[in-house]
Amino acid sequence: MVEKLTDIFGVDAFNETVMRERLPKETFEAWERAMERSEPLTSEVAQVIAGCMKDWAIERGATHYTHWFQPLTGVTAEKHDSFITPAPGGKAIMEFSGKELIKGEPDASSFPSGGLRATFEARGYTAWDFTSPAFLREDASGVTLCIPTAFCSYTGDALDMKTPLLRSMAAINKQAVRILKLFGHDDVKRVECSVGAEQEYFLIDHANYMKREDLIFTGRTLFGAKPPKGQEMDDHYFGSLKERVGSFMKELNRELWKLGIYAKTQHNEAAPAQHELAPFYTTVNISTDHNQLIMECMKKVAKRHGLECLLHEKPFAGVNGSGKHNNWSLVTDTGKNLLNPGKTPNENVQFLLFLTAVLEAVDNHADLLRLSAANPGNDHRLGANEAPPAIVSVFLGEQLDDVVTQLVETGEAKRLKKEGRLYTGVSTLPSIGRDATDRNRTSPFAFTGNKFEFRSVGSSMSIADANTTINTIVAETLEHFADILEKADDFEQAVHDLIKTSLAEHERIIFNGNGYAKEWVEEAERRGLPNLRSMVDAIPALVTDKAIATFGHQGVFTETELRSRAEIDYEIYAKAINIEARTMISMAGCKYIPSVIRFTTRLADSIKTVTEAVPEADTSVQIELLLESSRLLREAQDALTELRRLDEEAVAKPEGREMAEFFHEKVVPAMAALRTPIDKLELVIDRDLWPVPTYAEMLFEI
Repeated sequence: MVEKLTDIFGVDAFNETVMRERLPKETFEAWERAMERSEPLTSEVAQVIAGCMKDWAIERGATHYTHWFQPLTGVTAEKHDSFITPAPGGKAIMEFSGKELIKGEPDASSFPSGGLRATFEARGYTAWDFTSPAFLREDASGVTLCIPTAFCSYTGDALDMKTPLLRSMAAINKQAVRILKLFGHDDVKRVECSVGAEQEYFLIDHANYMKREDLIFTGRTLFGAKPPKGQEMDDHYFGSLKERVGSFMKELNRELWKLGIYAKTQHNEAAPAQHELAPFYTTVNISTDHNQLIMECMKKVAKRHGLECLLHEKPFAGVNGSGKHNNWSLVTDTGKNLLNPGKTPNENVQFLLFLTAVLEAVDNHADLLRLSAANPGNDHRLGANEAPPAIVSVFLGEQLDDVVTQLVETGEAKRLKKEGRLYTGVSTLPSIGRDATDRNRTSPFAFTGNKFEFRSVGSSMSIADANTTINTIVAETLEHFADILEKADDFEQAVHDLIKTSLAEHERIIFNGNGYAKEWVEEAERRGLPNLRSMVDAIPALVTDKAIATFGHQGVFTETELRSRAEIDYEIYAKAINIEARTMISMAGCKYIPSVIRFTTRLADSIKTVTEAVPEADTSVQIELLLESSRLLREAQDALTELRRLDEEAVAKPEGREMAEFFHEKVVPAMAALRTPIDKLELVIDRDLWPVPTYAEMLFEI
């Protein structure tokens, strides 16, 4: 019998449907009210939900539960407890209380805190996020009930990704509702951020992965010459799926569907061995949880198929890296998308006001938005002619750009570029509706019909930081707008003037051209737009007076939390580069250089043998190879010695900004200097002597 998608979808999620079926009516209605009003659940309601959740989980084979949270490590964390409780007569019963559901107490001392907690101060708390469905996860350890939670310190400071995200959701909801009330939408009680995150990734053979220390320890290849063929032919993009990849995707989809994740689109991406998965949109905190689960499932399912899933932003030099396109919009509880322009966006004042708010927010806080997509891996990707540049700008397209221009110049937008028809010139094909606006893949923050697509987020990153930032900066602008409009005697005129004034002040953030062009870098500088080329360059944006005021006023981060996160970011960068440098030192010293020595020795022996056997023989080719390989060997050894020296100097620096900057300015260039001769030697040395799988083997062997 064929298994139906609809029969398995959501079977491992304690979602609204399950709750409606299992909870007493009054308990379910209390949960609904809490959801609608963004209020906490009472302990009595939590107790009933806990009992039903436990029974449901046990029926499906669960023996343990865990508070599943997202600390500042970039991955998820969990501590498992069994449902077992001692009973008289040496027996056991299965129990799970409302208190255990609502609150957990993991040790907080070993998670990054940026100085918020001393290592001897261990207490931390996880708090149930009842707006995100609990789920079951089955693996070699059995079936575990996973409860999405936030994570904070004993002092109440956020130690995770989710707590600030939830705070930012409350902030933008409050300000967006204020604006909608002014437009007469008294029926709207809540505005939510709806997000869909497209996930790019690479698949390679697991056996090849295990032979590469760099992939194991850092997630990317620190050495590797370009293969004869890369992505030049554009034949992998949207190409037919290979059998192993298709089998992997089939199982991955099934696992995700069971968890209630709306995995929708799958295809080959531009680079060889690169692929993409895209889900439907959902509320931002759920979308964040789902994206973390997608990445975890990808890694686990890949291993079952003898594959390894690489989520690093740049696992291979010379071919496209991987990103995560974060599609963001605002939706009311009445089902209206506030970024939907309608048929006549030039006349849709409400849409234009929200659009203007986003433009002003991005212009005011482009540095924060850039930082929200920063990690060590993304430094290899942003601005590298394959991803959005490090300069943050907004693409609107021809139609909306023309509307903005009219509003700025005349205060009115009387004309509108219309959609058209596309005729292919083939009589058997129908004419196709053509949008009024093309798309721009070089834009970091692009309007794509009824949402903004933030294309800069790295493939390995949580989307929480990006959405926390977007929510907060837009909430700030909406609050500013609401303060002005609520005091206005003539609302219509005030809205008109506000839109015109804001667009005139922030029009510089709009750019519809080629973001990869050198001319854009120069133009952006003339416009005064920041160009933060690296993570280290971007981190200071988090602790400017402007950022502290914005996040603090919106109730998203305290100044203490911001400063701690800046320290964590510096620490993350320094540690990541240190691991990469030490991995390069190990691989060069223990693998590459010994292999080259074996090659040169074999070559020298060959020259000697040939010359002794036939003195008049021409050995110039062998001599030339020996000289070239020996020269590169010397260059590699010198670079290795220098990298080792600089790495030792780096780790002796004071932790924080000074250490991170030294790694960025000194160690990273030294790593590149070591890679150059090794990659050249790969093209000289006998393949049977080369110690690791090559790019050609990794990218084309599945």
